[in-house]
Amino acid sequence: MDNNPGLLVIGANGGIGRQAVQLALAAGYHVTAVVRNPANLPLIHPKLTLIKGDVLLPDTYAAHLTGKIAVISALGIKSTQPTTLYSRGNAILLQEMKKAGARRIFFISASGVEVSPLQPFFVRVLTKYVLQKILRNMYADIRIMEDNIKASDADWTIMRPPRLTDGPATGKYRVAINAYLRRCLTISRADVGHFMLDNLENEQTFRTTVEIAY
Repeated sequence: MDNNPGLLVIGANGGIGRQAVQLALAAGYHVTAVVRNPANLPLIHPKLTLIKGDVLLPDTYAAHLTGKIAVISALGIKSTQPTTLYSRGNAILLQEMKKAGARRIFFISASGVEVSPLQPFFVRVLTKYVLQKILRNMYADIRIMEDNIKASDADWTIMRPPRLTDGPATGKYRVAINAYLRRCLTISRADVGHFMLDNLENEQTFRTTVEIAY
């Protein structure tokens, strides 16, 4: 794949971001990884370019958007405090992509932002009365993010994974496109990365929301 212009990954030192970077390098892609602290991504590879950047500060990464075949936004926070990182950060990213003429992008959301009617009863109860309460600030901002994404003209895919694990990439998982996935319970971060890389140019996933699980 030496002739392809490569991928850009925002939030590359997070769980899904790091897996996406590693899988893309293993597949032969050139990868530009944007991280706030490059020391947190101790990877060395001839096809990896590390950029110290912040999604909220477009001057730190905008020049690297031009010519990329796809962007992966793997932003994430661990705090339960109010945040605008998802909505504001990805809105800025979409604006900069439009300026650069970049169109293809994946965003990481979460299955828990909605209570799926296809989940087992105890999972529905847990999601509504526990998960959505604890993560209410994060989910509120993610919902705003999703609305902003859906209003854009980019070739976006919103990934809604359930509980994430540190298992390997298997390539063996189920997906539902613009629909709920029955028993959407767990998926490895690596397999979320696998799906994104496997569908970079799949137009059936453009402007869709994807649930993924084993």
